[in-house]
Amino acid sequence: MTDSQNEIRHTVSAGTVVKVLVVVLLFMLLFQIRDILLAIVTSVVVASAIEPFARWLINKAKFPRVLAVITVYLGIFIVLAFLLYAFVPTVADEIIKMSTTLPEQITKLPILSDGFKGSIAGERISNFLVSELKSVDFFSNAGSALSNFGGGVANTAGAVFSGFFTFIMVIVVSFYLAVQDNGIENFLKLVVSEKHEEYAISLWRRTERKIGLWIQGQLLLAVLIGVFVFLGISIFGIGYAMILALWAACMELIPIFGPIIAAVPAVALGFTHSTTIGLAIIAFYIIIQQFENHLIYPLVVRKIVGVPPLVVIIALIVGLELAGFMGVILAVPVAAMLMEIVDDMEKSKKRSN
Repeated sequence: MTDSQNEIRHTVSAGTVVKVLVVVLLFMLLFQIRDILLAIVTSVVVASAIEPFARWLINKAKFPRVLAVITVYLGIFIVLAFLLYAFVPTVADEIIKMSTTLPEQITKLPILSDGFKGSIAGERISNFLVSELKSVDFFSNAGSALSNFGGGVANTAGAVFSGFFTFIMVIVVSFYLAVQDNGIENFLKLVVSEKHEEYAISLWRRTERKIGLWIQGQLLLAVLIGVFVFLGISIFGIGYAMILALWAACMELIPIFGPIIAAVPAVALGFTHSTTIGLAIIAFYIIIQQFENHLIYPLVVRKIVGVPPLVVIIALIVGLELAGFMGVILAVPVAAMLMEIVDDMEKSKKRSN
């Protein structure tokens, strides 16, 4: 082998090492700024979510785009402020009340009372549950935290987004993207190579539409179920109607299993009052579930088509594990985008065959 061939091989090997080091350094840099990247991606999602409302004001009310976007943001903050000041104190009071009454109420469950409670095993289980629940400060701490939670929209949102700075960044960047005509498309052109920018914009438009419809459907389901549960629990008079309603509304985010999980605490509380009330609450949740499946869901199913329930469940679990609350926000949009990419790959294979 000649000296020139050895030199060429050495040069190629050195170039490969440099490329590997650059890639490693790039990944290390991205890891260090992952919170900023998450905030930017969240900003894109937020800007996309408010776009339909801004577009409606522009087309129907003839608002200038800047005024339309400002109006949407103000409307969102007003609604959030109202929800915080109207519901947070009630929820806090119910949580604090639960922390003092729940241990004794648990002992009233049929499985821990009467004949079973009279046994040695039953007594031990009952005493263990009461002592453990009394030793846990979760409910009282949560109630105290919620009492201070409604001190301001900015503080609340800052806690949710893991820091006031991140919250402000999301608001500013999303506003900047929304206030521009084709702001998200222009952003994608900056971060995607010219060769792939047309596909990236097309991909995002399809994903944006799918996610927008999915969010509308889920919000409608959550509000309706939350209202029904609040009214029903208030009629039964077992207490904690606001907490159980919010719990049911949040569980609507989880397909299939969400309504079942939402019913568990209400049914347990019902049985602490009497077996009749417990069975009545089971029937009540079954009626709500049937009402949702056969009336509410068909009306909004067109808004949820395209995001399979199993994909939503997996995406939410992975998002929560990787990035907490912001991961939950981004989970479904990312999953929907990946589905679009996979669908495009399948179409490409079919065309090539």
